Amino acid sequence: MPLNTIVANNLYALRIQRKLSQTAVAKAARLSVSYVSMIERGQRSPPLETLEVLAKALKVTTISLVEEGSHGRTRPPRKR
Repeated sequence: MPLNTIVANNLYALRIQRKLSQTAVAKAARLSVSYVSMIERGQRSPPLETLEVLAKALKVTTISLVEEGSHGRTRPPRKR
């Protein structure tokens, strides 16, 4: 599975598990909501620094955002 897909799945799953909106995560990470949304959809591959701020915003380790299968997918795959 491509790394950006793993990050997208983990970011979404962690955000939902913590009952946070994209807006809340974006504000805590000092990112735009649209950028967080694009990362969650796998449309953008964030640099390491961005993974670090997202991890801090979610109160998880950075590695937990890139580990395959660490949080599972909590939504069906998007139709293309």
